[in-house]
Amino acid sequence: MIKVTTKTKNILVPLISIIAGFLVGALIMLAWSYNPIEAYSSMFSSALGNMNGIGETIREATPLILIATGFAVATKAGFFNIGLPGQAQAGWLTSIWIVLAFSNWPSYLLLPFAIIAGALAGAIVAGIAGYLRAQFGANEVITTIMLNYIVLYVCQYLMQQVMPTALRINTDTTKTISANGSLKIGWLSAMFGNSRINGGIFLAIIGLVIYWYLMKKTTTGFEIKAVGLNSFASRYAGMSAKKNIIVSMLLSGAFAGLGGVVQGLGTYQNYFTQTSSVDIGWDGLSVSLLGGGTAWGILLAAILFSILKIGGLGMQTIAGIPYEIVSIVIAAIIFFIAINYVIGLLFKTKNNRSKYYIPTRKEKAPNNSVDGPSEKIIEGSTN
Repeated sequence: MIKVTTKTKNILVPLISIIAGFLVGALIMLAWSYNPIEAYSSMFSSALGNMNGIGETIREATPLILIATGFAVATKAGFFNIGLPGQAQAGWLTSIWIVLAFSNWPSYLLLPFAIIAGALAGAIVAGIAGYLRAQFGANEVITTIMLNYIVLYVCQYLMQQVMPTALRINTDTTKTISANGSLKIGWLSAMFGNSRINGGIFLAIIGLVIYWYLMKKTTTGFEIKAVGLNSFASRYAGMSAKKNIIVSMLLSGAFAGLGGVVQGLGTYQNYFTQTSSVDIGWDGLSVSLLGGGTAWGILLAAILFSILKIGGLGMQTIAGIPYEIVSIVIAAIIFFIAINYVIGLLFKTKNNRSKYYIPTRKEKAPNNSVDGPSEKIIEGSTN
């Protein structure tokens, strides 16, 4: 057993999971007489070997960053938000509909309006599950899964039966949005080899900064984490568990909704009927788990997943290896992340306990800790 600090362990565990996932993929390739070195070389060269590939990799990572951030907010509050696909889909359809309906508006009004509306759509969907949990104790895993199906079929109905025919090409596809409502930026796309990279990457970076600041520097973030650690102690300290449950789910849904907005206004420039839950929702969840719920971790994990997704296409065309191998690698990485407790047994932390200070009713919750004789201390493992 190797003795390391908690911070080092938090880095080593996902890193080992990634390496293990790639090794599993390599073993499967060898079993089917494929060359794993050639496969992975073609993967990374396709994703990072030229400016177009880099642009597409960043484009693929953009919605994943936002959706992963949304999942991380819910996780900090102690919830498992499985409704990310539905929340992203709601944001996607809402933003596209608004841009098509108000296409004559100037860009400085239309684009912010569409972005905010898409975020609100995602927040509303997640807020339903949050309200049910806060008021009735309903399990958010069940409610968010069910909401995915509700949103999927409601969006189909809205698209096919409610949306004006003037905004659609047919019952399954909308018209392409106008430039004044698009996140596409000409000079940015040209810089990256005419790829589909778009202004959504700036939204994603801003979202990560907001998430970091919210959790590290604000009372709201402190209370969300406190409720996630111990709802009974936080309630004793004067915090409203119900309020923080709803707030965390609203924030989670808003970030997921923004992921859908980026997918619509940035990547596809339209909306088309989905026959199943959107993949970026599930990929964003995996990215958040791999990134450990930290801002830097989410950024790096999103880039890794994008390299796998974009590079996998090159692996298929250049090395002739089935794209399903990429899915196996991703699944293996997620599997090893899921059993990180087992991998974590390889390491013994020097300091595996941390103290979270929660103020009493008479004290005001500060950003990070509370000083004073009347403080309440919750001890929790940081592993």
